Amino acid sequence: MNAGIMTEAKWEKNVRKVTPYVAGEQPKTEGVIKLNTNECPYPPAPGVSAVMKELDCEKLRLYPDMNAEKLVSALAQYYGVKPEQIFVGVGSDDVLAMSFMTFFNGDKPILFPDITYSFYDVWAEVFRIPWKVCPLDEEFRIKKEDYLKPNGGIIIPNPNAPTGVPENTEVLEEIVAANPDSVVIIDEAYVDFGCKSMLPLISKYDNLMVVQTFSKSRAMAGIRIGYAIANEKLIGYLKDVKFSFNSYTMNMPSIEAGTAAVRDDAYFKEIVGKIIKTREWTKQQLASLGFRFTDSKSNFLFVTHESVPAAEIFKALKEHNIYVRYWNKPRISNHLRITIGTDEQMSRLVKFLTNYLKERDND
Repeated sequence: MNAGIMTEAKWEKNVRKVTPYVAGEQPKTEGVIKLNTNECPYPPAPGVSAVMKELDCEKLRLYPDMNAEKLVSALAQYYGVKPEQIFVGVGSDDVLAMSFMTFFNGDKPILFPDITYSFYDVWAEVFRIPWKVCPLDEEFRIKKEDYLKPNGGIIIPNPNAPTGVPENTEVLEEIVAANPDSVVIIDEAYVDFGCKSMLPLISKYDNLMVVQTFSKSRAMAGIRIGYAIANEKLIGYLKDVKFSFNSYTMNMPSIEAGTAAVRDDAYFKEIVGKIIKTREWTKQQLASLGFRFTDSKSNFLFVTHESVPAAEIFKALKEHNIYVRYWNKPRISNHLRITIGTDEQMSRLVKFLTNYLKERDND
């Protein structure tokens, strides 16, 4: 037997084998411009820093509040809903995974776009949920009729990742209304950057759930807070599964820091405004360099160049310590996703691309 070939052990027949989600690269080199994972370029609210500095570490010996009541109450007050309508978890990934486990248990396939957050099919495979992708149109928008067919559930990101395209909320409402037998999840991870939320409709539709996160607009990707808002019955079912899985998912520092972030609405709006302003400036600069892109309403741009392959640009940027996201996948293999950084970072990106494209033309 070839020593380099590993045979499958007998116990492996009982192993659940899946292809895992692949996150954006996390470079360790100093001086990198990191525009590949959609993190916020600004620090969290000042109150978050104060809470972390004043944290009573002696309390870490105790279990945290399993209901995260302090954080849930702050979110309920902020959004004008009951605490019983909110579920919090360790980032929106945790909330969504719990939601897949809770709500998608039928025989029919769940539906989501073909170009979307690449964790959806991973969760479906892990939990053995039948699934089907619905192709976006040529402008990267959903086709409503694809979601008016029998299904076991629906999840749609709005705005979409990685395209940044916002969907019309009237179209999304039609989908929710047409699927009373299915739970419809709207993943609003990037909604704060200029997209209209579906939250006002949760009281109208008992099958609608909206999921958001602290990782992007609240600059807290490192502390992992996500939440779902829906009617009390949906949230109740979600809590039942959570407490059957792990009762203490939210740690005490996260609860305290998250509460402080929610209470500083002025800072939240300030940094969101900065990112939007920088995004629109970057659009203008890239357009002048021959790039085309969707009208993103997120904290990133989804771009393609009129003549230079995306893979080539990705490689050139990386060689000069500028990291963006590239997928060698059908339909998007000639696109790059570029996170919006600070004004200085985006200026350096534009300067590099200007010089690179000019030198390339002169060769």
